[in-house]
Amino acid sequence: MTTAQQQAITDLITKMADDELILGHRNSEWTGLGPIMEEDIAFSSMAQDKIGHAWALYRILQEQLQGQDPDQFAFMRAEADFKCCHLVEMPIGTYDFSLMRHFLFDHAEAVRYDSLQQSSFEPLQQLSRKLKGELKYHTLHADAWIIQLCRAGEESYNRLQAALETCLPLAFGIFEPAKEEQELTGANIYPGERALFERWMDNIYPVLVNASLNMPDPAGISPQFGGRYGEHTPHLRPLLQEMGEVFRLDPTANW
Repeated sequence: MTTAQQQAITDLITKMADDELILGHRNSEWTGLGPIMEEDIAFSSMAQDKIGHAWALYRILQEQLQGQDPDQFAFMRAEADFKCCHLVEMPIGTYDFSLMRHFLFDHAEAVRYDSLQQSSFEPLQQLSRKLKGELKYHTLHADAWIIQLCRAGEESYNRLQAALETCLPLAFGIFEPAKEEQELTGANIYPGERALFERWMDNIYPVLVNASLNMPDPAGISPQFGGRYGEHTPHLRPLLQEMGEVFRLDPTANW
């Protein structure tokens, strides 16, 4: 593996892990607040899954790419060193927003991991196969609730339509291209952000049609880029302070 490829893989894994860590923390904020007990449990469970995925990715960085200890890397970095997209940083808002974010992000995550099942980088290939079942459950859960709530009445439908229009520019930012992307596509490590974006659109469109939601014209949407390069929303810094508060009391402690 060349130095350029190693740097590009490190960047890719960091983006994936940071997305999962931050969204996992955000979704955990629904614990005790879910609209019904079933959803309270489901969102909490999926939040735990995402944080587990982040930890597994940080371990790959540590063990395969000479990265830092996962806890140190997750909790001690500066805001500008995070590579998460803007979508995952946003506060949970009302349930319609969090549900739409869950739907759009988890389908993007499923497409990304599915593509990695053929990756030439074996640690990512193995992890993607291990997580296949969890990701299937996450997307099925999101699809079911999107369709169910869109058929629950005019107010419910209108709120989800508005949430879709709010979330799409943020969701497009998931697929912000990397400068080193050719190093990965040329080595068959992953297919590139444009290819993943197109697969994602193919996956979410039938669900939106089934829910009778109107997909805005993608050509008219300005993606909210910047997160992959350390430019973040005002919401990330306080979240990082809260998330790492206990760890930073004594970073060398053994738990």
